Amino acid sequence: MFQKLVSHNDDIRRLVEKGYAVGFDSNYLIVRDVLYLDEKLERKVGAIVTKLVFTDSDHVVQDDHQIFFAGSHPYNTDGSAIANLGGGTVQLPLSEAAADVVVQRQFSNKPRVDGQLVPFPDFFAKIESYVSIISGPAVARYGGTVLTFRYVEKVADDSVFKVHDTLTSRAEITDLAAKFKNEIVAIIGLGGTGGYLLDYFVKTPVKEIRGFDVDPFHIHNSFRSPGRFEDQDFKRTKAEVYQSRYENFRHGLKLTAKYVDASCAEDMEGVTFAFVCVDKGSSRADIFDLLIAKNIPFIDVGMGLSRKNGPISGMMRATYYSQQDAQQVKDMGLAPLADQPDDVYKTNIQISELNALNAAIAMIRYKQIKGFYLEDDPASFNSLFGLSDCKMIVRSGQNEN
Repeated sequence: MFQKLVSHNDDIRRLVEKGYAVGFDSNYLIVRDVLYLDEKLERKVGAIVTKLVFTDSDHVVQDDHQIFFAGSHPYNTDGSAIANLGGGTVQLPLSEAAADVVVQRQFSNKPRVDGQLVPFPDFFAKIESYVSIISGPAVARYGGTVLTFRYVEKVADDSVFKVHDTLTSRAEITDLAAKFKNEIVAIIGLGGTGGYLLDYFVKTPVKEIRGFDVDPFHIHNSFRSPGRFEDQDFKRTKAEVYQSRYENFRHGLKLTAKYVDASCAEDMEGVTFAFVCVDKGSSRADIFDLLIAKNIPFIDVGMGLSRKNGPISGMMRATYYSQQDAQQVKDMGLAPLADQPDDVYKTNIQISELNALNAAIAMIRYKQIKGFYLEDDPASFNSLFGLSDCKMIVRSGQNEN
């Protein structure tokens, strides 16, 4: 990553050639060995951290006029705090590869040209400006230089994505994204809802995604499937179609044309969470037994739709079966474990928005369980969305609202 970014980005190359201690951590540029004075006028060494925004796989641009700083607030030689560094204290978790850089605050300072505030044209101008402000007093008092010609090539290179996850760094949620690092997720059924769920997970930094569906990809599937289709898709299984559609986006994608039942224990080895997205109650019953026996927590999704008085009505459901309460929740009969003969959904009506919504409800609940999203009621296990009034009913061990 170091050599690629330096060779393809002139402003970063100029930083390295001038002697700045340049390094990278995922989607951040780090400049170490930045001298500054603390409140006691003692010389300290900090680091500047700023976001990288990838425009393609090789080129980056700077995001804004702000930086993060690993260190305390810098001071002038007269003992006054350096002004014009708006911001304040902040935390920014970096990877273990940058464990020596502990971000403590954020600074904001725009350069002036002819009396007017202007944006930084590139990373070189940005780093030069901030180093001059932060390090100037320390160099004036003690001497020394920030130009150490040192670089740290060790970077976090274990990303599951084949493209750069720029949004995680821009939103400053690296610590939350790390909650998915060791997750191995199984999606059983890649039809309408399962297809959208897969699309969401492809863009989530889980370690591995295993998907299962033996059915062929037919024309009606393209109407409730995320993304575009190719003519050759109709000659392949859903697993094959989605594997080719997403394999250029991430690593750890293993989609198999297979029917999952109680005999598939080996396929579930190592799985930390599962999603059941099948429309046959009898198939669901076998899968439930398998997952409960393997002590794998899971979410089952489903739709109950009907057309009795003209427009379609019904509900979308997402039910969570935890490791502790799976059998108990199963015994409540919230998910049908027998085939429903008059289900409108099985007629393959084109309802991609309902599939996407059903998948989104399940995905949000999963991310709550993992601590990515805030949840007010950790005991909730069944979510129902009514189509006619667009209201959500959530059932938990404590209440129903």
